[in-house]
Amino acid sequence: MLREIRPAIVLLLVLTAITGLAYPLVMTAIAGAIFPAKAQGSLIEKDGRVIGSALIGQEFKTQRYFHGRPSATLAPDPNDPTKTVSAPYNAANSGGSNLGPTSKALADRLKGDVNKLKAENPSAAVPVDLVTTSASGLDPDISLEAAEFQVPRVAKARNLSDDRVKQLVASNTQGRLLGLLGEPRVNVLALNLALDRAAAK
Repeated sequence: MLREIRPAIVLLLVLTAITGLAYPLVMTAIAGAIFPAKAQGSLIEKDGRVIGSALIGQEFKTQRYFHGRPSATLAPDPNDPTKTVSAPYNAANSGGSNLGPTSKALADRLKGDVNKLKAENPSAAVPVDLVTTSASGLDPDISLEAAEFQVPRVAKARNLSDDRVKQLVASNTQGRLLGLLGEPRVNVLALNLALDRAAAK
């Protein structure tokens, strides 16, 4: 019987070594050599300190900064481990809210968010990505429309002209991949850092 099982065991060990160890190590080494910044997580530094990643969104609450998409990620409640609490952009618990179109909680949140944004900029239509969460809850980008919608609020809070803030949005807008795929987008953290640099000048 061992004679019949031995080839299966040997094949299992060989394939485990190849696909479970050798292949990932080789791919990691190649990625590190060709794309070192991306292989290390696309980290963003400020004054020599890592402040985030270009791949994971952050929550910005003040009027002086552009805001990203809402995030539905959760974390364990520190007071009761059997419950969860909202923890926006929690990379350890990526996921959407799983609330469907018939959910009253979702409808109430959307209505509240839309009303708040309409009060902020009554002359413009509210971009959908400013009130809807992404599937991961970690989306670092917003649409160009969502960034432009926030320009008046940010310009007023920073005491900058709308045109100056629009220039920053334009210079931090990434186009379609290969000119074809996706939509123009703005990385919120990169834009807010550009805003800080402009204010410092």
